[in-house]
Amino acid sequence: MVPRNLVIVESPAKAKTIEKFLGKDYRVTSSIGHIRDMPKKGIGVDIKNNFAVTYEVTEDKKKIVAQLRKDVKTANKIYLATDEDREGEAIAWHLLETLNLPKSTPRIVFHEITKSAIIHAITNPRTVDKNLVDAQQARRIIDRLVGFEISPVLWRKISGARSAGRVQSPVVRLVVEREREIINHVCQSTYKAKADLINSAKELLEAKLDTEFDSKNDALDFANALLEATLSVVSIENKPAKRMPRPPFITSTLQQEASQKLGFSVKQTMTLAQNLYREGVITYMRTDSFTLSETAIESARKVIQQEFGSDYHQARRFKTKDTSAQEAHEAIRPTNLFKSEIFGLEHRARQLYTLIYKRTLASQMSDAKLQKTQIKISISNRSEQFVANGEVLVFPGFLSVYDYLYADDKLLPNLNKGDALNIASFIARESFSRTKPRYTEASLVNRIEKMGIGRPSTFATMVSTVQDRGYVVKETREGVKRNYQQIEIIDNAISESTPTETTGVEKNKLFPTNVAYLLNDFLVKYFNDIVDYKFSAKLESDFDTIASQHTPWQGVVKNFYQPFHQKVEAAADISREETHDMRKLGTDPKSGKPVTVRFGRYGAFVQIGHKDDKEKPVFASLRGSLNIETITLDEALEMFDMPRIVGENNEFGIIKANYGRFGPYLQYGKKYVTLKEDIPENVTLETALKLIKAKEKFDAERIIKTFGNSTIQILNGRFGPYIWNGKKKGKGQKNITIKKIFGNKDPKDLTLAECRQAIAGKLKPKKQNKTAKK
Repeated sequence: MVPRNLVIVESPAKAKTIEKFLGKDYRVTSSIGHIRDMPKKGIGVDIKNNFAVTYEVTEDKKKIVAQLRKDVKTANKIYLATDEDREGEAIAWHLLETLNLPKSTPRIVFHEITKSAIIHAITNPRTVDKNLVDAQQARRIIDRLVGFEISPVLWRKISGARSAGRVQSPVVRLVVEREREIINHVCQSTYKAKADLINSAKELLEAKLDTEFDSKNDALDFANALLEATLSVVSIENKPAKRMPRPPFITSTLQQEASQKLGFSVKQTMTLAQNLYREGVITYMRTDSFTLSETAIESARKVIQQEFGSDYHQARRFKTKDTSAQEAHEAIRPTNLFKSEIFGLEHRARQLYTLIYKRTLASQMSDAKLQKTQIKISISNRSEQFVANGEVLVFPGFLSVYDYLYADDKLLPNLNKGDALNIASFIARESFSRTKPRYTEASLVNRIEKMGIGRPSTFATMVSTVQDRGYVVKETREGVKRNYQQIEIIDNAISESTPTETTGVEKNKLFPTNVAYLLNDFLVKYFNDIVDYKFSAKLESDFDTIASQHTPWQGVVKNFYQPFHQKVEAAADISREETHDMRKLGTDPKSGKPVTVRFGRYGAFVQIGHKDDKEKPVFASLRGSLNIETITLDEALEMFDMPRIVGENNEFGIIKANYGRFGPYLQYGKKYVTLKEDIPENVTLETALKLIKAKEKFDAERIIKTFGNSTIQILNGRFGPYIWNGKKKGKGQKNITIKKIFGNKDPKDLTLAECRQAIAGKLKPKKQNKTAKK
């Protein structure tokens, strides 16, 4: 067999796509990501030897590496074709080292998986860029040092803290600080007014007052004056306006737009984009460059002129403002702009492709042209004015393709200066000041990017890691009802009312967990560099410098590590009392004892009393959305009203509801039922009895046979009947599958002696009858 050229990529899906472009002279295989890493045990970095790193083939990649070594030996020529970012360059270098390939081994890169791009890459190879590898290695070493040295400190000093990382800690800080801004926001109210005005032709004009009132009395005074006033048009201003399309997508803007328009999480967006890239239908998805190739710009021109006409085309070349932008990628775009949709993809992938396609095409289209009109109306006995704004779309331009949020035309009546108007209706409504919104995943990515504390390849990981580690949760929360004041003029008379609205509804927003406050405050106080935004951005800039200017990576690591390590050593003297401050909520009216909230070994809890009191203090764990920073005395005292007696039943006795270590539950006698849909405070006796009867039925059907006073039982399980020794998990529990030991024997016919022998391991598994099978 004639040796073929071997191309090594990262993913099997990518390998299949590339192999069909290269033909029979090439074989494409994959490493399935990284093949080497620092050892799991030990730090893997020799700090005294200028931060020399130990790498080893990971356990799950040993078979893959063994196969790659065989493939390399029989190959005519080898090409390394991993992704073209720093992570991909590092994978290529690890392949070079592990497979003992020469440094001159061709390294090929491409922005898109198309035949022309792959052939061009094969004919124009380079070698592994050690500068990019060094930048990735410096980042990896610093992250390793931080995780390895700071995590043990957190385990000893902060209950519930699993770890802290250089990258995710500033993200936790952003979420915590935003939550505290919201908590500390002092709500203020003003009165905003608007009116429906009518002209002589009985046409309605909606107008807003150009002033807000500070109090209800001021709003009432204005309403009373309005009843006596005459209104007239004082000015009409018409002016042209335009809207410009946004640049094509980069990583962060794709994540934000997919979140806003499609409801995708950051992680979900990147997974779908990666699949689209591997299918060869979009360019590389980790990029911070707005650049489009001249080929793409020309393709867009042809599509736009063919579909919409020449008036809709305007070639644009967007520049990347960020001087620290990484590798010279293109923006994210379709590889073939003549394909407006891709068949054979799952629904969400098609949605994302359509979004990318429309954004790319729109970026090369004409501005949308608008005609804006503003009418100002004077009030004879007041200085304020009503203002009406209208907007008409004259030429849609790029809006023909991309902008789902654009409103319909807002036409105004044909009025002239001096025209008199009458009041059809008027409303002045109390409005409340708003604090900054909580972050969504997408807006958090946007913030991270603007602050320079991440790069396209790390955005999704940063946001998902803080959730995986239990420091941030993404939740949808119901709002609360509040009253507001309203003043209206209806039928030439003033009326006042107090309607109700729901405020504070949150959908898929990021909230800090109770441990996040503790962790953040600890890091800010004792390891400020880890959570300092400017320091994090400076470090990212240092990595960029290593990549672009061949700055020695060891110096960057050393400059970080020395002051950091000193702080780790100093942290040994910090007491847990210093890190676990308690917050005083007030006094328990029943006992007269202090009520406090703090964080302990098993999470946040409320305490009544003091540890030095004669009577031991009582505790209750925070549950639901209760927050260690905002919980009130009343909310804390309610937690001690458990267990709640739901009711009493002749068959099951007294039924109680409570919260436990594993969530809310019902108790009747010595038995328990998990509450899934209800909470202990609200569950009714009717619902409780349904749940209990369902459990009793399940238990009855589960038990096949019992043996008097013996704890041993024969039960129905997921994998068929089994013998249970009656002990709980962690306390010597044993489950013996009956079919393995006794074959097809009826479980009901088993004796207690046989069950004991099986549990003791004295019976060998019954062999299958191979002859019978044949």
